[in-house]
Order: sequence, then structure tokens, then C-alpha cells
Amino acid sequence: MKIRKFYLITLFFSLLLSAQQQVIIQETAQKLKSPDGNYEFNFYQKQDLNNDKQMYYSLFYKGNAVVLESELGVLIENQTFESALAVPNDTCKVWGENLKFKGVQRNTVDQNWNPLYGENKVIRDNYNEMVLSFTKGDEAKKVVIDGYDKSKGYFMNVIVRASNEGIAIRYQFPEPTNGLFLHIVGEQTQFTMPEGTLAYYEPWAQGPYSLLPLKDWNGQSERPLTMKLANGLNVVIAEAQMTDYARMKLSLNTTKPNTLQASLYGSIDVIPAYATPWRVIMAADKATDLIANNSIILNLNPENEIKDTSWIKPGKVIRVAKLSQADAKKCVDFAAERGLQYIHLDAGWYGPEMKMSSDATTISETKDFNIPELTAYAASKGIGLWVYVNQRALIQQLDSILPLYKKWGIKGIKFGFVQVGNQRWTTWLHEAVKKCAQYGLMVDIHDEYRPTGFSRTYPNLMTQEGIRGNEEMPDANHNTILPFTRFLAGPADYTIAYYSKAIKNTHAHQLALSVIFYSPIQFMYWYDQPSAYEGEPEIEFFDKVPTVWEETKVLNGEIGKYITTARKSGKDWFVGCITNNEARTLELNFDFLDVKKKYKARIYFDDDKVNTKTKVALKDMLVKKGSKLKLDLKASGGAAIWITEINK
Repeated sequence: MKIRKFYLITLFFSLLLSAQQQVIIQETAQKLKSPDGNYEFNFYQKQDLNNDKQMYYSLFYKGNAVVLESELGVLIENQTFESALAVPNDTCKVWGENLKFKGVQRNTVDQNWNPLYGENKVIRDNYNEMVLSFTKGDEAKKVVIDGYDKSKGYFMNVIVRASNEGIAIRYQFPEPTNGLFLHIVGEQTQFTMPEGTLAYYEPWAQGPYSLLPLKDWNGQSERPLTMKLANGLNVVIAEAQMTDYARMKLSLNTTKPNTLQASLYGSIDVIPAYATPWRVIMAADKATDLIANNSIILNLNPENEIKDTSWIKPGKVIRVAKLSQADAKKCVDFAAERGLQYIHLDAGWYGPEMKMSSDATTISETKDFNIPELTAYAASKGIGLWVYVNQRALIQQLDSILPLYKKWGIKGIKFGFVQVGNQRWTTWLHEAVKKCAQYGLMVDIHDEYRPTGFSRTYPNLMTQEGIRGNEEMPDANHNTILPFTRFLAGPADYTIAYYSKAIKNTHAHQLALSVIFYSPIQFMYWYDQPSAYEGEPEIEFFDKVPTVWEETKVLNGEIGKYITTARKSGKDWFVGCITNNEARTLELNFDFLDVKKKYKARIYFDDDKVNTKTKVALKDMLVKKGSKLKLDLKASGGAAIWITEINK
């Protein structure tokens, strides 16, 4: 009995001490809601018995928990801080600790803007913002030595934006008066998820996805990271405006269960004023709403910096599979006949791409290209030329190849095997895109780079890879995951294939991808040659489909199962519908059409009875707003629809 009494007393005082160690500092508690009231972001500091303070936040969507109590802060190493603050090095690193709260400023923005091109003609940017200001050190003690401000105070703001599309958080360091520099070695930023959360884990930007619980990961996961919560919500963690920082991935916190940690590729050296990239959290009842709300990534980036954008022209591309002048001209002829806008010379045209000695200002001795003559021939038929250049050549020759390529009449460069992750190569890459803009050259970045919205600021960055596309020939399960994961970050160069025998899904599925997978520069016929075309009637869909849109609607979808997307260009609508590796029947409702108009819908669908190698059939039907269509999709199949107005 005495032992039990002693145990209860010990437990009581233990709980009391634990509670005392976690006391919220009420004057720092701040709340921010989205304009529609669905998101509620809560910020506060907690203080322990040693008077140490730490920043925390939590997030709710429609009253449901999205992120539980999680830390905020930045890890910084600087001798300046150690001498000025007279604290041990380890303490000095954790800049989220012991910040003095100075106040909050609030702001509301509601404006529309028109992208040069995109998935929608008009984008609304509507958010509530709060800027939480802090100081670190003895700000009151002003010290001036030899005319220099040697004050011990340092400053940091935490900026939070709440829009109807999601929440965004970043750290800002105002310009100091004492020459402060920052050596950022990490972030405390955490995302503690509710118990039972499952994540679409992918450690490699071009890898396959696995739906895993938040435990026992073998490494870090790429962003955007899409998750399913036990309460039914779909949640995404993403990154925006990452142009001169180190890439974030997401790792599991080693001591706190169900907690994702912002993990940086490496350290960052900056001179304030400086702001880190945005950490973005999106939530939705339906996964399709995540796609509808992906404009948040663009909204978190600065406006277009290019004054004359007349040379930036989206379009469809065919790759020259056989690198010769004759085959390139065949591709030009095919592009002109089939409604494409560009041809592309891939790796090898100037020599072995992996050798530093290869010269991207000359033609390989093994090739018979005459690029000025080829660009002139292509231009005579309204076709432009893109060329591939490996980063090994770009880092050595960028300043010399850009004026040369402009002189040759080249329209765009595909950057190959770019280094990504650390601050140096991140900064180099975005500066290279800026330089290309000075010479009127568009850019497609290949391999591991994933977008964070830079195309709003420099729209000559048309697309990028960072996706497991048709170079790996993924299956239909993978393709039905991509719209809800990778494509939330921005356009992706999936390299659609059609005639290749290596594709693991049907030909109608491939047709539908040209609508579902957004890319302003859309590669068609990957691994194909003009000679593969044998008069297949369904190819007219590739002829007609644009690559940029005035309006986009996701009609239905479930992650990893199926998706149907409708996009408008001019008076026409284009619809793409795909299923995963399982056959299914879907009902398409034409509610997105104008109630005052009538339309003809041409449907392209899989049909084994058709006497062509592609087994795609066509049928026409009259439709109007409210019409319905049953689509019987084969396993790994799909359907594409071209809808035109009837002028009667």
C-alpha cells in the first residue's frame, strides 16, 4: 500500500513538472486564418523551467488536425554569434530558441494576375499574412566601435501566409547594421502528423512511389510529399521559391514519432537581407482539390521579370532520334504536317556529352549537321529548333554558346544532367536561366531538378524533368499517382511516347496523358520516328491538342486509381482520362460546358477490334452541358476527347 501511495505521489509530481516545463507564453500566441476560414494556423512560444523558449505551430483545416504541435526555427553557425552572445556553440546553432517576440504585423492581399501561359488564364492571389518579428541577443545594449555598430542584437521574422489553397511559412532576416552574415546549417522546421498518416514516399526525383506509414523509411522523401490522413484529409508538403538556397527533402525525426523534418541538402551562406524558401502545406477533403489549388506555388514567387516575352512560345516537340541532317529535316517535315512547333537535337550532336572536353559550339565530327542551314529550313516551315547541352559544357561555355545559339536561330536549350541540391548549383542553375532569357532562349531542365515556381519570374523556364517518365516507361499505376504528387510542383517533361513497343499502357492512355500531364513544352513521340506513322486516324488528337490552357478542371480522380482532366483552349475543350493497372468504368459528366452552346465530342478509345497496330477507335457524339458518357477503360487504358462547338 505504501509503495502504491509513493508511486502515485511520484507520478503526480512528475506530471506537474512536465506541465511546468511546457508553458505557453500567451503574449506570443498568434492565430491566422485563410480568407475562407478553412485553414487555422496557430503560432506560439513555450518556456521551460530554465526560461528557455522555443517556437511552435499547429495547423487545422475545417476544424480537423493537419499538423500537430511542431517546431519552427533555423540552425545557424557563426563565430560572431558565439562571441556576441557568449553561449556555447550548440546553443548558438538553434536560432529558434530564446527569441524575443517584438510584435506582429498583419496584411491582406486579394488580386488577380495573368500568367504568360499556364493551366488557367487568370490566377487569383488572395491571402492573409502575418509577420512575426523577433530579436536574439541583448538588443538594448548598443555598442559603436570605430564608427561600426557592434550591437549584440540580431533579428529574424517568421512570415506566414494563409490562402484558400494552403499555408506557407518562411524565415526572413532583415538587413543588419553590423555586417552580419549567416551560415545556415539546417532548419528546425517540423511537420508532426496525426497518427495513422500514410505518405507517397519517393527518395529519388525520378523514382517510383511507395505508400508508406511515417516510420522505418530508408532515406528521405522528395517534395511535394502527398499524404493520406486517418481523418480523411489529403495533405501535401511542398517548397516554393527555392532559387539560392539548398533543396529540402523530408526525413523522419529520430526522436518524435510521426514527425517529418525539413532536411537540407547542405549548408547555406547568405548576407541579409535574406529570406528562405517557403514551406508549403496544402490540405483538401478530395485529392482532386489539391490539383485545383496548385497555383499556390506560383503565387509564392515574384512577378515576371522579362519585359519582352514575344519570343517565349509554348509548343509540341518531336525528338530527332537519328542524329543526321537528313533525319532532322524529316522531323521538320513531320512536325509541320502534324501540327507540332519544334524539333529537338538530343545528346551527342556536339560530341560525347559526359566529357568535359566536348565543345558545344561545334558539331561532332561524327555528325553531318549544319545547324544554321537546318534552322533556316525549319523556320521556312514554321518550326523551331531545340538542342540538348550537358551541364559539363554549360558550366564552361555558357557565355559563349548563348550568343552563338541566338545567331544560329536556336529557340531553346535542354539542360542535361544538372547538379541539384546544394546552394552553389541551385544558384548557378537559376542564374543560367536568367542568362538564357537575355539571349531569347527557352529552357527545359532535365534530370533531378524539381520546380518551385521560378517559371512565374522567368517564364523562359518552360518545363523540367524531375519525374519518372517514359525514359523509364512506368506503368499505369504510377501515371495515376503523378497528378497528385509531382505535378503539384509545376510542369513536368514526361516525354510522351506513342508507337514505341516499350510502353506499359495502352495507346489511348498515352493520348490522354497529353491533356492530364501539363508541360508548356510537350515532347511527343519519344523514341519514335516519322516513319512510325502509318496513317493512324487518332493521331489527329496529338495534332490538335495544345500545351497551354485558358481553363482547367479536374472532373474526378483518386490517387493511384484514375483521373479525368478537362482543359479549355479557345472554343475547344480537351479531356484526358486514364485508369491504373485495373480496368474500370467511369462516368463523364459534361457539366463544364457552356449551357447556351452545343458541341461535338470526338472520343478516342482503346478497341482491340480496330484493324490498326495501335488499336484505338474513334466515335463522334453530340453533347451539351449535363450530358453524360460512360467510359469503359481497359486495364492500363484511357480515353481522350476533343470537343468542338457546333455553329448551328
